[in-house]
Amino acid sequence: MNKITDKLRAEFRKLGDEKTRISGERYFKEEVKMYGIKSVVVQNIGKEFYKILENHDKAYVFGLCEELFQSGMMEESFVACNWSYNVRKQYTGDDFKIFEKWVEKYVSNWATCDTLCNHTVGEFIEMYPLHLSGLKKWAHSGNRWVKRASAVSLIIPARKGLFLNDIFEIADILHSDKDDMVQKGYGWMLKASSQAHQKEVFDYVMRKKATMPRTALRYAIEKMPAEMKKLAMEK
Repeated sequence: MNKITDKLRAEFRKLGDEKTRISGERYFKEEVKMYGIKSVVVQNIGKEFYKILENHDKAYVFGLCEELFQSGMMEESFVACNWSYNVRKQYTGDDFKIFEKWVEKYVSNWATCDTLCNHTVGEFIEMYPLHLSGLKKWAHSGNRWVKRASAVSLIIPARKGLFLNDIFEIADILHSDKDDMVQKGYGWMLKASSQAHQKEVFDYVMRKKATMPRTALRYAIEKMPAEMKKLAMEK
């Protein structure tokens, strides 16, 4: 056990609020464990503790992240997600194996999935796009969170107009998935891509709308003009 994580957990135990914990746990369909601390407070504490780590290398920080993920506590997972992103300048191609392990082993709710994948994994993919092939493998997983991760890892790159063909390929793989968390994930990915490629995403949706789950479709067209939405929703 590392002294830094000991001190972080002591701080979380001190600040945990029962009412906030109960309210937070009700927000998720799946079972989650929480101290009961508001997200902004968790973020600020994580930033303060990270100041101790700024001169440490990536391997040391990743080791702490692993320890925090292992607890299964929501607030600790958020800190791990943020710390792993903070060392992004040190990422190397081999880090995909670590991120894949974290997604497969420790992600068990949409909040942790999205926090880790939007930033840490998304940034990594921009730096090392050869690993888009890894995301496509995730899309074939039997684990709902790994499948969601394959899509939400591309949210920020999609907003920048990147990886359009790969985004369509992942959407194709996830197209008929029955899980609403997966449908929302790939619909969100398409919506993000539509900010830079509205016509291409609209044309994609129009080709797929007869069989695309309505949840995914609604997410995908959310940012489009009313007339486009109307056409996409027509049966």
